[in-house]
Amino acid sequence: MCRGSGLKVVYTPLNGAGNKLVRKILSRIGIENVVVVPEQEMPDGNFPTCPYPNPEIKEALAVGLALCEKEQADLLLATDPDSDRVGIAVKTKDGYRLMTGNETGIMLINYLLSTRKEKGTLPENPVAVKTIVTSKLVEKICEKYGCELKNVLTGFKYIGEQILLLEQKNQENRYVFGFEESYGYLAGTYVRDKDAVVGSMLICEMAAYYRQQGKSLDEVMTEIYEEYGYYLNRTDSYEFDGAAGMAKMADIMDKFRKEPPAEVAGYQVTEIADYLNSYKKDLATGEQTEINLPKSNVLSYSLEGGMGVIVRPSGTEPKVKVYTTSVGTSKENAAEIAENLAKYMSAFMK
Repeated sequence: MCRGSGLKVVYTPLNGAGNKLVRKILSRIGIENVVVVPEQEMPDGNFPTCPYPNPEIKEALAVGLALCEKEQADLLLATDPDSDRVGIAVKTKDGYRLMTGNETGIMLINYLLSTRKEKGTLPENPVAVKTIVTSKLVEKICEKYGCELKNVLTGFKYIGEQILLLEQKNQENRYVFGFEESYGYLAGTYVRDKDAVVGSMLICEMAAYYRQQGKSLDEVMTEIYEEYGYYLNRTDSYEFDGAAGMAKMADIMDKFRKEPPAEVAGYQVTEIADYLNSYKKDLATGEQTEINLPKSNVLSYSLEGGMGVIVRPSGTEPKVKVYTTSVGTSKENAAEIAENLAKYMSAFMK
């Protein structure tokens, strides 16, 4: 499928470990036109060409994007230094568009489910896995293709664990794909953690498939939004330093538990999920169900229209993170709603 597609890729390992493995797997699947960013090809722990070697950050991709413009590549592929995460930028009519981790994962799961169903290789009762802070749009895609979607806590180990649980039932073949919004992807059951080598292979395979249909990944993402709605995910972090900051963070979470909002920026709360006390409550019916996940200090509020807000303290930094999901009729509309949701939540962080 990839051979003869004409796909042209600019690849950067960001001076990390992905160089040989990613190039080898791309060659194996027939992606021959790969141009490597020379300044970022060889391992270098000083990372001289980018301020922080993170494929989530546009500045880290600046050298690669410049080479894309020169080569007029279809796709920029960037793996992080330990090669477990991968970010992309895709060619558009106006230049290059950086895809979020959610958008890449959404395209991949849509591609895998649709093509495997078309070919008759989709397993019976397929399973996909995402973290609770990853895009709700995945739910719509899985529903369309009859795929069970498992939501797990933040951290790819929880996605890998779901493969083990299936394996213990001799059902590991049901696993199709797992991903998190922070650029981690995994298909297949051999690896049990996010893997940028597998991710890079799938991304290029997908890009080649759609290119042969005359579509860019930019157009594919737009088609998905037009079918399901424009979902926008936003993360805001609020920093609280020192002992007083830790106490403030605890107070914020405690207040949310004792006085849960009935609405957020004018959107009614339809369900509350408390991952520390392990329950979900449907506010319309009052029905309460158990959450069968490890306890975690996370509160989730589902809003009308498929939107939502999640609040949790960071596990590694003195920060409270607020994840918002907005659903709009256009990118602009979704961005406006996201801004209103974030502004509303920011008032609780003072």
